Amino acid sequence: MKETVRCSWAQSDPLLSKYHDEEWGVPEHDSRALWEKLMLDGFQAGLSWLTILRKRDAFRKAFHNFDPVKVSRMKEADVTRLLDNPGIIRSRAKIEATIGGARAYLKMQAEGEDFAKFVWGMAGGKPIRNKTGKVPAKTELSEEMSKALKKKGFKFVGPVIVYAWLQATGVVDDHAPGCFRRSKA
Repeated sequence: MKETVRCSWAQSDPLLSKYHDEEWGVPEHDSRALWEKLMLDGFQAGLSWLTILRKRDAFRKAFHNFDPVKVSRMKEADVTRLLDNPGIIRSRAKIEATIGGARAYLKMQAEGEDFAKFVWGMAGGKPIRNKTGKVPAKTELSEEMSKALKKKGFKFVGPVIVYAWLQATGVVDDHAPGCFRRSKA
């Protein structure tokens, strides 16, 4: 039986393999889903993605399935409650950044700016295929998008976090050469 070849980072744990095989790098065009993934990438800062994956269901429960309207209404009492929640990353700055991120997302929406169109528009409208096989920590696009997101009020959106998010959401195809998920285009 032929073994499935996947990116090396996705081989150490079954949860990572499943995430890689089913989600990572799949082009995401749903604004709310893009926003959720950006918020989770913010929580990942300084930690492993596996930690976030293991806690993702708890994050979804804690943040009302990442409904931006509900998250935007969270108050200090909610922050305090979340700081006591062992199921998530208990960082005040990251929790407050998620609440602020919901408000920034909704402000864009109220101003007629679709989050998915904003993201994909900056990327040229289609996935960017990494042809080198070398995976950078950040790119010119992630630096530009980081600045644009910060200007809109988002936090924990530095260029390295943004690049990881662009990979995860399929804006950038960074699957390794030989990986079964790598685009042939």
